[in-house]
Amino acid sequence: MILVFGSLNIDLVAKVPIIPGPGRTVLAPSYQTHFGGKGANQAVAAARIAGPGQVRMAGRVGRDGFGNSAIENLRANEVDTGLVVGADEPTGCAFITVDQAGENAITVASGANMAANAGDLPARLFGPDTVLVLQMEVPFAQALEAARRTTLAAGTVVWNLAPVPERMTREMVTKLLAVTDHLLVNEHEALDAAGAIDLATSSYEAAAADLARAGDLTCIVTAGAQGALAVTADGTRLRAPAPCITPVDTTGAGDTFVGAFAAMLGEGASLPRALEVSCEAAALKCLKAGAQTGMPMRSAIGSLA
Repeated sequence: MILVFGSLNIDLVAKVPIIPGPGRTVLAPSYQTHFGGKGANQAVAAARIAGPGQVRMAGRVGRDGFGNSAIENLRANEVDTGLVVGADEPTGCAFITVDQAGENAITVASGANMAANAGDLPARLFGPDTVLVLQMEVPFAQALEAARRTTLAAGTVVWNLAPVPERMTREMVTKLLAVTDHLLVNEHEALDAAGAIDLATSSYEAAAADLARAGDLTCIVTAGAQGALAVTADGTRLRAPAPCITPVDTTGAGDTFVGAFAAMLGEGASLPRALEVSCEAAALKCLKAGAQTGMPMRSAIGSLA
């Protein structure tokens, strides 16, 4: 079973002639509503690869229309929502303005995501077959507790260290590494994590090796067109190339990789196979607009070969 404990957001996107500065107002002809939150994104990506009934989402939404819509969207993507709990806070929202050059400004109101609680996860969920997927958009202490419970039950913890907190401490990274089996980061996140525990290095490859050794885990770095690099605790390195494509929209590619990777782990796939499928799933996502809307179904895997 794949259990995703994380954030659920509604994204409100407006295209504007110019991003307004302090004290300024601009008019947009309309706006678009999208489903987001790294947790929900990764749950949808995993469900599209793993299939119906294989993914559960745990988190919190407000008792409002946005919360109802977020739950309905997950159900439409065949994600089990029995562990999505209503909170007194409003559903998390991201307010995104995009100018004519494609630059954006984003304000995220975490809302109910900050009420996410590991106590919402019943003990029966944790076992050797559990693959827990975590990110950094809910309270760190709660994610850490969920990881600890998974580890004690001999399950597998996949932690996507994104987004990197503004104040990421040595203690935080040390605790995270101690309960993680697979750490998934991009190049910048790898360097930030290594730096937080005084493993200063100039390359993401070296940072991945340091993190893998420090945490006795497998560190996987996604590097866009360069594909993915995995370094195991003993220093073994595996590379998976990215399919050669012309991207249409890279939004959600990282979340697609994480979800696909978790799905493959849930099937007992080897590390090379999991990397291969995840790279292709992320590339397929980039060929379509939208985050969740562009995430590929399992039937599409192999089409870029």
